[in-house]
Parts: sequence; C-alpha cells; structure tokens
Amino acid sequence: MDDIVSETSLRRARLLSGLVMLAFVFSHLLNHALALISLEAAEYGRGWFSLIWLNPVSSVIFYGAALVHVILVLRTIYSRRTLKMPVREATQIILGLLIPYMIIDHAAGIRLARALYSIDIGYEVVINNFWIRNPMLGLRQSTVLVLIWLHGCLGVFYWLRYRDWYKQISPYLLTFAVLLPILALLGFSDAGRAMETNPPVRVVHPNQAELEAVVDRVTAGLKTIFGGAVLLVFVMRGARSWRQRSNSFEIRYDHGALVRVPAGLSILEASRSGGVSHFSACGGKGRCSTCRVRIIQTDGPLPEPSSLERATLQRVHADDDVRLGCQLRPRHNLSVALLLSSRQKGDMPPNAEPIRPGREEEIAVLFCDLRNFTALSEARLPYDMVFLLNRYFTMVGQAVEHAGGRLDKFIGDGAMALFGLDGDKDLASRNALKAAAHILRNVETLNEELERQFAVKLKVVVGIHAGPSIVGVMGYGDAKNLTAIGDTVNVASRLESAAKEFDTSIVVSEPLLRQSGHDAQTLERRTIAIRGKRNEMRVFLISELESRRFL
Repeated sequence: MDDIVSETSLRRARLLSGLVMLAFVFSHLLNHALALISLEAAEYGRGWFSLIWLNPVSSVIFYGAALVHVILVLRTIYSRRTLKMPVREATQIILGLLIPYMIIDHAAGIRLARALYSIDIGYEVVINNFWIRNPMLGLRQSTVLVLIWLHGCLGVFYWLRYRDWYKQISPYLLTFAVLLPILALLGFSDAGRAMETNPPVRVVHPNQAELEAVVDRVTAGLKTIFGGAVLLVFVMRGARSWRQRSNSFEIRYDHGALVRVPAGLSILEASRSGGVSHFSACGGKGRCSTCRVRIIQTDGPLPEPSSLERATLQRVHADDDVRLGCQLRPRHNLSVALLLSSRQKGDMPPNAEPIRPGREEEIAVLFCDLRNFTALSEARLPYDMVFLLNRYFTMVGQAVEHAGGRLDKFIGDGAMALFGLDGDKDLASRNALKAAAHILRNVETLNEELERQFAVKLKVVVGIHAGPSIVGVMGYGDAKNLTAIGDTVNVASRLESAAKEFDTSIVVSEPLLRQSGHDAQTLERRTIAIRGKRNEMRVFLISELESRRFL
C-alpha cells in the first residue's frame, strides 16, 4: 500500500508543479500577445503579471514547483532501467532537461535585478535587449518559451486524453494551444519593429556592471549545479548498470525468443531491451495488468510481489504463477509466457480506435428492463415490435441524457446507463435516480399512446447501484465504445432483476441512496443475496409514485 501511495503522490506532485509552471507561461505569452495592441498595453499587462507572479508567495510557489518538477524528471531518468522508451516519453524527458538549462540566464537576470537593486525591467527594455541589441538571444528566449509551452501542453494532453469529455473540447484546446504562442511571437516581433523606427534612449543603471557580474556568477553557478545533477544521475545509472552486468540473467519466452539482460531490469524492460513485443497499456507503471506473464520455470527464487503488484494481481484474480512484467525484477534465469500479446497490424482493421487503458472510477450504474417482453413479442408482428422497441429505446435514451448520464448499451429489451464519468460521485447518484424517475414518467406517457394503437402497456423495472468500476474503451473495430465493467455493474444488474422479484418499479442499493443525499426513512427496506458476495446487501424499494420525488 505504501508503494501505491508513494507513486500516486509523486504523480500528483509532478502534475501540480507542471500546472503551476504552465500557468506562469500562459500569462507570459498572453503578456507578449498584448504587444499586438501597443507597447503601452503590453506594459500594462506586465504590471498585472508582476503583481501576480513576482510577489514573495508566488515566487516561493513557482520556484518550488520548478525545483520539484526538475527533481522528479531526474528521478524518472534514474529509476528507468533502460532508456529505450516510446518517442513521446523521450520527448517529454528531453524537453524537461533542456528547458531549465536554457531559461536560467533570463530568469536569473530578471529576479536578481529586482531583488538586489530594485530594478523593475520594463517591456521596452526587454524588447530593446532581445530585438535590437541581441536578436539571437531574443530568438533563443522565444524558442525556449515555445518549448516550455509545448512541454506543458503535452503533459496536459497525456493527463486528460482518457477523460470522456476531453474529445469534445480537444479541438478548442488545440486551437488555443497553437494560437497563443503564435500571437505572442507576433506581438513580440510587432513591438520590435515598432521600436526599430523609434528606438528608446538607453538608460544605464549606476550598478549595471556590478549587476551583470552578479548575474553571470549566479547563472554559471546554477548551470554548473544543474549540469552536475544531470551528470550525476547518468553516472549513478552507469554504476548501477556496471554492477548489474556482473550478475546478468536470461529470459526465455514461450515463443522461442531469448534475451540476456543485466540484473535489476524488469521483465517488461528486458523485453523492450531485447526487441521482444511486450504490451503494456499503462506504460509499465503497475496500474494495469496487460503486461502480466506466466512463470514457466525459474532457476532460483523470485522476489516477493510489492504491495502495488499484489494489489493489481488480486484485482484480476491472477493465478499464483502469474506476475506483472513491469514489476517483477528477477535475479535468476527463467522462462515466461506472455499472456497478452501486443497488437499486430493484422489484428485490427485500419480504422480501428487505438487501445485505451481503463481506469477505476466511482460511478453510478443503471439497468432498466421491460417486464413480460416475451409475451408481448409473441403476440405482435415483428415490424410492430421493432417500432415499439425503438419508441421505448428513444424514451430511455432521452431520459438518461436529460439527467446527465451516458447511455452505455441496449441489451435485448433492456438498457445500461452510466453516471458520474465527470468524477462527481454524489451528483452521479442523484442523476441516476432522476433518470429512473424520468423513465417511469415517460413510460406512463408512452403507454397512453401505445394502448390506443397497439393494445399494449409497457412496464419497466430499474436497478441502480454506485461504486468503483473500470471505465474504458473496449471492443473491436467499429464496435468499440466507452463502457464499464466490474462488481458495481454486476450488482446493478442484479438489482434490476430484484425489482421484478419484488414487483416494484425501482430497487436501489443503500450506498447509492446514502450517496445521493435523499431521505430513506419512508422507503421499504429489504436485504438480498448477491451472487459472488458473502454478505447480503440492503436495498430500498421505490414505487412509481415515490420516484416522483427525484424529478
């Protein structure tokens, strides 16, 4: 458990520190873009920028975030057993090393001038220094600013890309991400060209020479410290590799491949090092089980699973001889079988959606079903039944969408809907109850029409439960869609069946009702057995009339 908490905390620290720096760069680029209006507008914007970012509290937060981010980048480099990695990971790490080195000069000059000599460097001075006096330095700083923005945007993309709502707003975010640095560069160049025609009178500060000497010493010192830290990380990696080579081991795969690697590498890292196709949806962080292997034979004892690996294996009910390839670091020769093969081109159609790793989310799941559907279908013409079902499906879909849910799938004459994919579990439970109430009310309206035309009366039962589920894109080719699996889904389906057994309209679990905040005092309580669970579950029965309170 400590391993899980530690890795989660480090990921959050890296994300939060990155977001702080991205906010800084955003305001910096926005300030440059104001120069498209005028130098006065840019100077006015700089006043707000200084007020927000150059006060003592913001300075501590910003430089603390920068230090944390750099340390975590160096930690990532050291902790990797091999530097073979996907291009996007390599790009992020390279940018994470280049940016601090390239930005030290500018940051030290601005901050030291303000801190030591109370010199507030105005926008005209910046444009004059970077456009007229030293254009190459201006080009360098502009490049650094764009690289920082690119680095931050990539980080945000990899953070948000699996959110369901991200696809809807991603075109707007991409437009903004591309447009802002372009506007900033145009503002910078526009201000520079304007200054060429009317150059300012250069005012030399009395302590200018002393300031430049201090800046040079501090800059050289910071670059030396940073360069030394990077060098130290690679030296430590080299020393570790040297020690490990004297204790290398072999991995033999069930399909015939043989890889010999230094001790200390995980099986996944060994596979990548040896060119063996080994799939890992989460990138080797122990957050999925797609890299799992079956241990066929080993020449010595294997390390015990960490709490992180043990928790993941227990979640998938793995056999005793199954281990996670990204977490197991063997010390002896062994033979393994890859349980999940990596994707091959022939396995998927050209237009197939890439595999998206699932994630655990707290959601509410609703199942609804028609009662006596078999009897209804036997007495009706096939085309009439298609018409009836489509009217029913439309009504259910509209009720779910109106309540803020996502219609997952239709199963025969039933439907499954998900609520809370945006992360608000309390609102998810309330919305699921609201959707159920809308379904019952809309069925009543639909029956008034169908009874006259088809002499039929539909009756719907609903089951709702809330809890953790694995949410992700699953399927094949055009049949892929976002769905949920897990114990919560199974329990919700069981509650829908219980609604038929108790002859009531809605059956909800106690966790969902408690989470929704609705009063349960007047509702009928029952306890039911859930297949696969040792203890019975307390549920609440809700009639059609009682459901109206949720509208």
